[in-house]
Amino acid sequence: MMFSVKACWSILRRAWRTFLDVWSPHESTPPDDLPPRFYCTRPVIETGWEMPLLIRALVLGWTESEILSDWHSISRQLLEQEHLSPEVLGPRLDQIRDEWIATDLPGWLALHGFYPGVCDRLRVILEQDMIELRIITTKEERFVRSLLGQQGIILGPGMIFGKGHKQPKHQTLRDLMTLSDPSPVIWFVEDRMKTLLSVQAQTDLQQVKLFLADWGYNTPIERRLVAEYPPICLLSLSQFSRDFEAWS
Repeated sequence: MMFSVKACWSILRRAWRTFLDVWSPHESTPPDDLPPRFYCTRPVIETGWEMPLLIRALVLGWTESEILSDWHSISRQLLEQEHLSPEVLGPRLDQIRDEWIATDLPGWLALHGFYPGVCDRLRVILEQDMIELRIITTKEERFVRSLLGQQGIILGPGMIFGKGHKQPKHQTLRDLMTLSDPSPVIWFVEDRMKTLLSVQAQTDLQQVKLFLADWGYNTPIERRLVAEYPPICLLSLSQFSRDFEAWS
C-alpha cells in the first residue's frame, strides 16, 4: 500500500461521479458526512465497481458498523434490488476515470499522494544490488508508472504487475518464485488480510514472508487477527521506512 488518504479523495470523487451517472439523485453534491463515512468503510472494497455501490449503501442509511461487518451481503442485496451487476458498474467507473485523465491528467495526478517515507524507502531498495523490487497491484500499470515517475522513480519492464495481469496475487508470487534457481526469498507487503490469507493457503508458497501494512485498507479487527495467523506479521509505516531488520 503506497498511496495516501489524498488518493482516497480522487477515489471518492470518481465513485461519486459514477453514483450520479447510475442513480441520478436530486442532489449533485455529496453530503457533508459522506467523505468520513466513505473513508471509514473503504477497507471493505475489494474491486473498483463496489465503490459507487458503497456510496449507494451509505446514502440509503446503512451504518458504518453494518457495512464493516457484513458488506458482502449488503452489496449482493443492493445489486439485486437495483438490477445492477459488476459488468455495468465497472466500465462506468473506468470510463469516468479515463475521461478525467484525458481532460485533466495533472489534476488527476495531483490528487494522488504517497504515504510519508514510502518513496524514500523505494529509492533505497532500488539502490541495493542484492534486493529486487516488484510491485503487485490492482491499479493499472500505466497509472502506477505515472505516479512513481512524478517522484523520479522509474521502474523497468516486468517490475510492475498491475490490473491487466488478470490473476490472483498468489499466482504472481508463484511465477516470481520460478524465475530463478534457487528460488528467491520473497517478502510480500500487502494491505488486504484476505489476500495474505490466500497466499498463506498455498502450500508451495509457505516460504514467502507475509506482512500486513497497517496503514492501508484494513480494519482494526483485521489488524488484531494477525496474531491468530502466524507467520503473518503486522507492519507499521515507520517500520517499512527503516531497514529490513526492523520489520520483525
